Amino acid sequence: MPSVTYDDAPLLADLMPWSVASPRLGRGWPAAPDPAALKARWGILMKATGPVREALLQPTRSRTGHTAVGQLPGRSGGTERLARASGPCPEPVRVLRSPFDEQWLIPDQRLIDAARPELWRVADERQIFLVETGAAAGRGTRTRGGHTRGGAAGTGDAGDAGDAGDTTGPQLLATSLLPVLRPGRVRPLYRRPGGAEPNLAPGLSGHLTARLGREVPAVDVLAWMMAVGRPGPGGPAVPLTGDVGAWDAGVEAGRRMLWLMRRDGERPRLPGGRRPYVRAPLPPRPPTVRYDRDEEALFFDEGRISPVPPAAWDYEMAGVPVLEQWCAARTEEAEPGTLEAIRPAGWPQTWTSELLELITVLALLAELRPQQSALTEAARSDPITSAELHKAGVFPVPRSARRPASVLNTHEEGPEGQLPLL
Repeated sequence: MPSVTYDDAPLLADLMPWSVASPRLGRGWPAAPDPAALKARWGILMKATGPVREALLQPTRSRTGHTAVGQLPGRSGGTERLARASGPCPEPVRVLRSPFDEQWLIPDQRLIDAARPELWRVADERQIFLVETGAAAGRGTRTRGGHTRGGAAGTGDAGDAGDAGDTTGPQLLATSLLPVLRPGRVRPLYRRPGGAEPNLAPGLSGHLTARLGREVPAVDVLAWMMAVGRPGPGGPAVPLTGDVGAWDAGVEAGRRMLWLMRRDGERPRLPGGRRPYVRAPLPPRPPTVRYDRDEEALFFDEGRISPVPPAAWDYEMAGVPVLEQWCAARTEEAEPGTLEAIRPAGWPQTWTSELLELITVLALLAELRPQQSALTEAARSDPITSAELHKAGVFPVPRSARRPASVLNTHEEGPEGQLPLL
């Protein structure tokens, strides 16, 4: 198959012009796979006083116990300085902590170094966040013999690793949850709540409608991006096409990717005989996790889940093995005496259910790769180039499209209970 040239393929940064850096926690303990553990951590923090509370917080230059910040948009957490705060834990919210790893977060801006309020303002049931996971730089230390690698990424703000290869997943990730993963540039599909004002280059939808002879919803554009977007020298590139057959095939594949990544609605399932099951009960606190490629089995000490297809175990994003990282976030020991060390006493049943679903999702996504490769080549048919978009007036994108929309649907309480002037 001839190589695809991206020299004149539009850049994702121009097609979806508004982007925000991913929120940066600055400390690992406000996020966890288990919401009860977060409430327990908060309780310990509230019982501590003075220097002990400050040490448990793990202060940074951005956040200490005396930092004054306001509420997160749409949240009701306190705004007094954390050094003298009291009261119950703000209700944890579901977030995407690392690729395909849905965890929980205490939604309190006093605990988050860079919360990115503009993302919280547009996060609702209609929103879809597109995340650039970053170009991989070098494969990790895992051996392909089936053992876990040393230093698997857990819940900290680790950098990316890995290189692009036949076992590397896509560079783009879609989620309905607020993404709190590092690194990652976030591009919301909509600039306003309620699915209003698509975050697309002004005039792009109209130009695609004219070329394809039909209305093109914003979610179809996103689906196409998921199916054919690839790394390019200037960032992720998205070849566009006026070929209706190629477009329809790309949108269909991209919509399936969106469904699998977002995991909303009907649960994905593998055909009978290929569905993963718990073959031997998982221990309360599994000390080790390993994968046996020959048996297609994932072992948690004496616990066993199978079948786990090699394609699911090998699935990577930005060079990081997704399943390894997910398991490491739940099995690696935390530093004693820290809030992060407060974890469930056993292995919750919900984690097993989430793991079985994750194995299914990764296996099904891996099956789409040959189709994606074919679509990348098909996108060369009747291409819509950057030069064409310049000629049509879609490019260059106006500066206003790269800035967040003015969104203020509710009062946002400022530090110490004040209402900011916006």
